[in-house]
Amino acid sequence: MNGDATVVGGGLAGLVAATRLAEAGADVTLYERRPEVGGRVRTETVDGFTLDRGFQVLFSSYPAVERELGAEGLDALDLRTFAPGATICRPGSRSVLGDPLRDPLSALPSLLNSEVSFSDKLRTLALRYDLGNRDEAAFFAGRDAPIREYLRDWGFADDYVENFVEPFYGGITLDRSLSTSKQVFEYTFRAMGRGSIGVPAAGMAALPATLADRAREAGVAMETGEDVESIRIAGEGRIPFRKGPADGATVELADGTTRETDAVVVATSPPEARRLTGVESVPTEGVPNVTGWYALPAGESFETGGRILLNAAAESPNAVVPMSEVAPEYAPDDRALLAATFLGEESLDRDESELRDDVRDALGAWYPERDFDGLEPVDVHRVRFAQFAQPPGVHAGLPDPDDPEGPVVLAGDYTEWSSIQGALESGRKAASAATGHL
Repeated sequence: MNGDATVVGGGLAGLVAATRLAEAGADVTLYERRPEVGGRVRTETVDGFTLDRGFQVLFSSYPAVERELGAEGLDALDLRTFAPGATICRPGSRSVLGDPLRDPLSALPSLLNSEVSFSDKLRTLALRYDLGNRDEAAFFAGRDAPIREYLRDWGFADDYVENFVEPFYGGITLDRSLSTSKQVFEYTFRAMGRGSIGVPAAGMAALPATLADRAREAGVAMETGEDVESIRIAGEGRIPFRKGPADGATVELADGTTRETDAVVVATSPPEARRLTGVESVPTEGVPNVTGWYALPAGESFETGGRILLNAAAESPNAVVPMSEVAPEYAPDDRALLAATFLGEESLDRDESELRDDVRDALGAWYPERDFDGLEPVDVHRVRFAQFAQPPGVHAGLPDPDDPEGPVVLAGDYTEWSSIQGALESGRKAASAATGHL
């Protein structure tokens, strides 16, 4: 295949689309407005600590992860994995709820966990079996409902939902009210039963870095620090226009320079994608997330068995994550690094000292035998658009890659569902759609 393609945006979707087009024989140039690629998947270093931009994890069993990275690429990430399940915490109480099928050592403490009834534990296994036998295409089709209603229909007790699902899926969907689409719950629940959840030893930015290396090897020319101002279809004004044959497009950069191209893949953030393409079905309502990063005094360890700590008694923090216990590379040798997640719009405006006090008080209540007065703030990440909102029914109305007019296609999780899986899969589909214009 011959032809020239331009990719706007260097997140996961843009990197996959660019690579696949280049591997198919196209001349591909990728523009990214930031100094580095990665989109929302970024990592920074502060005082020797590795901090991901907002708490993020990688599901190793996502089909698109396996397809785009392959076994060799996944191994190169050197994934550090969490123990299956979590620890349900309240003042004076910590109880493990694990996955006995993948973590046999958790079977007895999980069986003795009084926060969840025996019947709900059996229902969890039944749900896992049901979802594990579904076809991939069945998850985002058919009747939808909020997660809370879906679990009620399955017969789960309110205690199970409130003590475990609310904080656990609050961390995944950023919505502790469980009003998110059940389709997200089903897909991620199956993924957890099929593989591990973890972070690369070098931080989540290792994922886009690996994809970028593959893109360069395929011949993609990557231009960072370049912002795209507009896209025009040949012979017309600014898109969108009526459907019909097109003779390429012109990509105009913020500095006024232009690039003539046969096809354009728009892989930017949802608000920017809507601005550039005029496609009204691109979702622009975002869900925020705040992540606080904290370190214990030098020499103090923190062990949870590699499990996330869920706050069953209050909403702030939603959960505390033992990052350096799971991934020792995230902290200097003599330090322990924790990540705490806070949900809701109100968390964006809370003072850093208030957030730190909530974490200190929660840990002190869960571990009354320990003193957390020395908990040290490292950084706080306030992400206003961590995911696009996913209420029931939203996925049926998301745009298709070829919805823009002319030789322009969309790539982004907003064409699938808000996740790493959705972003990677959208890049593959966008590349396929763009080849029709080359």
